[in-house]
Amino acid sequence: MTLGSKIAWDDTVLPFQLDTVDMRGRVARLDGVLDGILKQHDYPPQVEALVAEMALLTALIGQTIKLRWKLSLQVQSKGPVRMIATDYYAPQAEGEPARIRAYASFDADRLTDGAPFDQVGDGYFAVMIDQGEGSKPYQGITSLDGDSISVCAEAYFAQSEQLPTRFSLSFGKSSAPGSAEHWRAGGIMLQSMPKASPFVSQSEGDGEILTAADLIDGEEGENWNRVNILLDTVEDLELIGPSVPPTDLLLRLFHEEAPRVFDHQAVTFGCTCSEDRVRQSLSIYSATDLEKMTTDDGRITADCQFCSSHYDLDPKTVGFDAENPPSV
Repeated sequence: MTLGSKIAWDDTVLPFQLDTVDMRGRVARLDGVLDGILKQHDYPPQVEALVAEMALLTALIGQTIKLRWKLSLQVQSKGPVRMIATDYYAPQAEGEPARIRAYASFDADRLTDGAPFDQVGDGYFAVMIDQGEGSKPYQGITSLDGDSISVCAEAYFAQSEQLPTRFSLSFGKSSAPGSAEHWRAGGIMLQSMPKASPFVSQSEGDGEILTAADLIDGEEGENWNRVNILLDTVEDLELIGPSVPPTDLLLRLFHEEAPRVFDHQAVTFGCTCSEDRVRQSLSIYSATDLEKMTTDDGRITADCQFCSSHYDLDPKTVGFDAENPPSV
């Protein structure tokens, strides 16, 4: 695809509500965020696509959490791509951007020429919510069934949150005259309005994987089916958004459902790693363990998996005296 320069709705999430059918949703467009995430690593194309999908899901889901909360999504798998992890840091204050970071761990020699999701084997999709100091984190998981991570996310919301949910996503590399090829992504998330507060785990019944069809029927089910049929008409370029603003897209898809939009949320790439945080993480290790981590040059090094920042520390600053090592 060939797209123009950065546009006003890049790296934003727009929440909306369909008033006549009691549904809500979000439209997300990611450009610089994905560039910030993926340029930190030299991932193969299949892995890049999986990370792009996870980052887009993270933006869509994360917009619902409260200020200063943290949302984390994870895929843990026995396949060639062993893990994909993303974090969404909600704004510290109204008007500030949210921050997203992501990384993947994989076995390069096990990757195949198949579709991106073919690189994911048996495992689980997890959602974690950190509400801050003094609160117990929430965690919910579902198995990696289906043909994409977004389908797994839909199953999670049906199974753990009892919320009929649908994602329509598009992502890929774009190019424009005079600019380097880079990744863009766009998507829509739809949910039937909750009957209980979101992120409160419900009973999982007999263990079978639930779908939206298991949760709603009657007029509510008819509305859900109709809105999903309308969503099926969306085109990839409409989702990516080079020329169609999110508000225009919502009117094109759901004009009879009376879409009402709210303030958009800006998102940016951002990592929370720092030298102080590295020292803090190393403080839990004994002097003997720190000695084992020390290089022949007398340094302790650490790399951030999210942003690839490299830290080179003097062992003395993390509680271990290199000149007077402990006896073993």
